[in-house]
Amino acid sequence: MTQVVATNQTILVVGGGISGMTAAIEAAECGKDVVLVEKQPALGGRVSQLYKYFPKLCHPTCGMEINLKRLKAQPRLRVLTLTEVTKIEGKPGDYSVTLKIKPRYVNENCTACGACADAVSAEIDDAHNYNLSKIKAAYLPNAMAYPQRYVLDPSIIGTPEADKAKAACKYNAIDLGMKEEQITIKVGAVVWATGWKPYDANKIQPYGYDRYDNVITSVEFERMMDPFGPTGGKLVRPGDGKEAKNVAFIQCAGSRDRNHLSHCSRICCMASLKQSTYVREKFADDGEVSIYYIDIRAIDRLEDFYQKVRADSKVKFIKSKVASIVEDQATGNPVLHGVDTEGYKRYANAHDLVVLAIGMEPSVNAGTIGAGVVSDNSGFIDINATEGGVFGAGSASNALDVNRAVQSATAAALRAIQVVNRVAGTEA
Repeated sequence: MTQVVATNQTILVVGGGISGMTAAIEAAECGKDVVLVEKQPALGGRVSQLYKYFPKLCHPTCGMEINLKRLKAQPRLRVLTLTEVTKIEGKPGDYSVTLKIKPRYVNENCTACGACADAVSAEIDDAHNYNLSKIKAAYLPNAMAYPQRYVLDPSIIGTPEADKAKAACKYNAIDLGMKEEQITIKVGAVVWATGWKPYDANKIQPYGYDRYDNVITSVEFERMMDPFGPTGGKLVRPGDGKEAKNVAFIQCAGSRDRNHLSHCSRICCMASLKQSTYVREKFADDGEVSIYYIDIRAIDRLEDFYQKVRADSKVKFIKSKVASIVEDQATGNPVLHGVDTEGYKRYANAHDLVVLAIGMEPSVNAGTIGAGVVSDNSGFIDINATEGGVFGAGSASNALDVNRAVQSATAAALRAIQVVNRVAGTEA
């Protein structure tokens, strides 16, 4: 049975992505006891799935390493993975939180040697690669996973595959008897940092994501470009494996649209500008990029990056909301139809690959959290209307890029600290 020591002086952080990690570390470094829960087997969230950040085009591993070093050094910070919050009751300074903990089937003896993965043959979809590839059913979530422990997928429990994994382990780390647990803890404040999820591209029917292999989303493209991704970093078409040298990016795919997400997702323009550099790096001589946009939202420090991309003669900007995509049956090329509003010219442009700059929405609709939390029209936490001791952080409170999500998380940690400090002052 999992034992967690928590009181009304404890801060609970829900979500172990970049925002949740930041809030938990900041609160712990200020001397507060923190419990950080994450529903996935490892921390890192969406940032762990990025190939590069914009605008510096550095790899997220550097920032993640720093955060993990700070986290590991904190005796006041307890991490629970495969854990979800099912209920929050109470008031600021006195919350009762119910947690559901799923079994990992691997205990703390694990050295991440990989013998269990070598022993099994069953495969599952690789969620880290947005299901574009397969992994063994005994797996390490990603190269930088924390905790650095393997996981057995529930699909093989009770089968000979699980027995093979257990027999292969030299460290007695496989525990096939693990069961789902439910525990209740007391906390004084909650930082809700459950992040975002990509909008379902299947709902954007005119773009044919559900029908055409060579129409993909921006998050899938990001994983493809990573050397640890499903294609080993090769820029090839899912449909036939051919090199994709002529790539189109469609902005506002699901965002700023009353039929889908009414809000601007803020990261999409910069994501496509960043990803255009991937194409040009792969094919410096003959790579071509077309960016179909309503308007480019790159402000402050991001303007210089936008101008740098715009200066590339191989990157074309087309001011247009693409009306529809059809597939050329002979070549497999997606053909974009619409009107270029600069000159009002109709086009039917064929490309090797189309990338939808997909919108972002909260992973958890704030209206379901309870405990005085209010959602806005898009399901994000309305920080102006929410009362009590539950504070939104990062992309749970708005569509934010990494930099602004970290700032938001720090602010949420400070608000949570103020709540537990007030409780301590009352009890003194």
